[in-house]
Amino acid sequence: MGSYVHNEEMQKSDLNYIRQSMKKPLLSKAREQKLAHAWKDDQDEESLHELINAYGRLVISAASKFRHYGLPMNDLIQEGNIGLLEAAKRFEPSREFRFSTYATWWIKSCMQDYVLRNWSIVRTGTTAAQKSLFFNFRRLRSKIESAQESEGLDNTGRQKIANDLGVKVKDVEDMEQRLSGGDNSLNITISDENGADEWQSMLPDDRPNPEEVVIGMKDAQTRSQWLNHALSSLNDREQKIIRDRHLGHETITLEELGKELGISKERVRQLEQRAMQKLKNNLSKEIPSRSEIFSA
Repeated sequence: MGSYVHNEEMQKSDLNYIRQSMKKPLLSKAREQKLAHAWKDDQDEESLHELINAYGRLVISAASKFRHYGLPMNDLIQEGNIGLLEAAKRFEPSREFRFSTYATWWIKSCMQDYVLRNWSIVRTGTTAAQKSLFFNFRRLRSKIESAQESEGLDNTGRQKIANDLGVKVKDVEDMEQRLSGGDNSLNITISDENGADEWQSMLPDDRPNPEEVVIGMKDAQTRSQWLNHALSSLNDREQKIIRDRHLGHETITLEELGKELGISKERVRQLEQRAMQKLKNNLSKEIPSRSEIFSA
């Protein structure tokens, strides 16, 4: 019951904020310029507050357009206000653009980022193309369905959306699937013949069992012994070339290795080929068959 009262109070607070914001008079371009200069040049906070309060209606307007993503209105308004403050911080009055036009972009950008961060527990994408697809997919799908007088997209419709937004058809298919349903908790209870159980208990465990883990560790140890024994048959320079070129976390180029060894890039390549052949011969003598390298 306490939660309900809290929600009701927040709704009243949101409505009061909306009413007050919509009552604020619009600023003329000259007034905008004066306030923006006062804030930019003199850090006059009263001018900043007047500028921000005058365009709270831009935040309300943008928030109303993003409500259908299922996020709280007050959170959207907060994000929009962050965008409004960022616009005031970055606005250059000397360029003589309207602050309202400049602020609208920042408000929308902050709200879009908020929606992408919170719409789903699975990241939707942060590139410009992915954002455009996320926020325009429903509109374009509705337009195509109206033109075809049918529900759902066919391959032609998906291709058209991909062409319009400059993305891959696969991206359109993925987004279509993502937007067709929301996230579901793994703790959702499902019913079967044996009674109720949680969804997560029905998911398969693809991890190796303890026996496979032990066998894998033993196999890796055996292959490591074979490799170290084969490497010991190479001279120091050949060992260095093989380790730096094939066994390190980062591969060193032939040119870099040649400078370090004081020889040409071509000579390093020749030594590498010779060392690899030696390794192959030594391993073939020690291992009965090639398949045992991966199933020792």
